[in-house]
Amino acid sequence: MIGLVLAAGAGRRLRPYTDTLPKALVPVDGDTTVLDLTLGNFAEIGLTEAAIVVGYRKEAVYERKAALEAKYGLKLTLVDNDKAEEWNNAYSLWCARDVIKQGVILANGDTVHPVSVERTLLAARGNGQKIILALDAVKHLADEEMKVITAEGKGVQRITKLMDPATATGEYIGVTLIEPEAADELADALKATFERDPDLYYEDGYQELVNRGFTVDVAPIGDVKWVEIDNHDDLAKGREIACLY
Repeated sequence: MIGLVLAAGAGRRLRPYTDTLPKALVPVDGDTTVLDLTLGNFAEIGLTEAAIVVGYRKEAVYERKAALEAKYGLKLTLVDNDKAEEWNNAYSLWCARDVIKQGVILANGDTVHPVSVERTLLAARGNGQKIILALDAVKHLADEEMKVITAEGKGVQRITKLMDPATATGEYIGVTLIEPEAADELADALKATFERDPDLYYEDGYQELVNRGFTVDVAPIGDVKWVEIDNHDDLAKGREIACLY
């Protein structure tokens, strides 16, 4: 199993930081970036390799590749997304379809979270699950969150931002464990998703899997501090949280 980070997005709501950097390289604690925190988490749980999907301002990641490898003891592979500024992240994850065949812990490049999330996902393995989503079942939800409805013993039933928050079981935080056995089916579902609409999210690919009868499981992460950084208010929260980890 290796790490996988989606870091191809432009993050336009974080300008001027993202005029020259991808969102994953915006500093959140001194010189430490979201990408640093995520790679540090991967190293802490014993991973030795990681792949990073790059696109917007990818040269900044290429420039830091050797230093990141040395700092975290990880062998890094960069995967180019040629449509990062045109299409949404269903295509971005599909670009890493060959990487996923190794089994991955996937993390969005804008999610500040503690290593306990990765540990929770690893601890949830072993009962035939092929895809396990990290779920915050504690947070009070609003319209913007990627909300999830689950059913006892059946896993995810719906995953979308477009639902009444009161009906949701919790929020998907942008970290997933994907076993190698799920790779081909996930790649096919992602392809069907972005071919239907290139603006769709990879979570819509998860929904496509569920619609096909595939079981997508969840692992509640407990009451932990984390944030998805989309705008400057989120960045301020991320900086408060990052210094704790």
